[in-house]
Amino acid sequence: MVLAALTFIAAGTSLYVHYNLITDSSYASFCDISETISCEAVYESDYGSVAGIPVAAFGMIWSALVFVLAAYGMRHARSSEPDNISEYIFLLSVVGLASVVYLGYASIFILERVCPLCMVTYVTVFGLFFVASGATSLPFRTLPSRLFTDLRALTSSPGALMFALFWLVGAGSLVTFLPRTNVIVEVMESDTSVHTHAGTEQGSSEGAPLADFEQWYMQQPYVPLPVPNEGERVLIVKFNDYQCPPCRNTYLQYKALLENFQVSHPGQVRFVTRDFPLESECNAGGVHSAACEAAAAVRMARVNNQAEALEEWLFDNQPAMTPELVRQGVRQVGGVNDFDEQYPTVLEQVRADVALGQSVGVSSTPTFFINGRMIRGGLEPQFFQAAIEYELAQAQTANP
Repeated sequence: MVLAALTFIAAGTSLYVHYNLITDSSYASFCDISETISCEAVYESDYGSVAGIPVAAFGMIWSALVFVLAAYGMRHARSSEPDNISEYIFLLSVVGLASVVYLGYASIFILERVCPLCMVTYVTVFGLFFVASGATSLPFRTLPSRLFTDLRALTSSPGALMFALFWLVGAGSLVTFLPRTNVIVEVMESDTSVHTHAGTEQGSSEGAPLADFEQWYMQQPYVPLPVPNEGERVLIVKFNDYQCPPCRNTYLQYKALLENFQVSHPGQVRFVTRDFPLESECNAGGVHSAACEAAAAVRMARVNNQAEALEEWLFDNQPAMTPELVRQGVRQVGGVNDFDEQYPTVLEQVRADVALGQSVGVSSTPTFFINGRMIRGGLEPQFFQAAIEYELAQAQTANP
């Protein structure tokens, strides 16, 4: 019970951190100690969620079930119940052990990151496995027949049935109402306002009235940017970090959409990227160890007309990005063979972008400015398109 409770607390704390990361783009986790010791780097990777649901939620559901079973077994300590319960807990611990071994391997050897809260969970699950294996005495071949007997006993016991229903309702509610890890817009029907979050999915935005979105959009702060206008009707500026998962998400989601506007409205929509690496070498701070190098590498590759190819390569390799990997990419993809020699000079150009971002209120990535309207975290693709179309229509009205 103690091990299950500790697992539940660790998973719950992890879920709290992950929830804030996907609902608040400016949130800084207390367990982001360095580039290699970071909860954020693990949670926002492909291994941090299953079907968009944070892995920590499943840890809470699993540990709660173990706790309830252990409590039920202690309540019936003088009967044969504890022997049966110990086997069920052992089987659950095998599933838990397999899960943490896989996640631990992915974290340490694939992502090359360590999540402190995850490590606590790994230790408690290992401990629970060893305790449960020592408490198991009945032959497993008889488990199927005993399972049906135990299920009948469960349905005949009001207390056991209440705990089972409580666990089912809690697990279902947690999975159903948690925000999903995708970039979307949340439409709040109560006040018809729209709130954006980097990396969150809180309900569906499909069918949201465009009039409501336009009303919300016009309420966003307008900040004139000192970025030259080259005659286009819509200027989109993205403050970007190549190690930021939501930056990668918006890059992938908007790429085809922006290409379509170049075909349908040639010369009227321009997209500009400005660097805002969350790394102390060129910004106020952050846990990304290769973000400054990545920003500088893209600038160097632009001279060889390989900036777009290198951008795509960097986002494709984002989970494993290190300064050494950036050097490899800029050499192989960007055609740059003197990265270290150019780096000090180009880094000053990156810092100039950072200073620009700080002067207009950028504090997190991605932050977009659509004709000066600040959008933190990005928009769901259909609303991003709607914002561009709105600005095009406004420009058409003003300058037919």
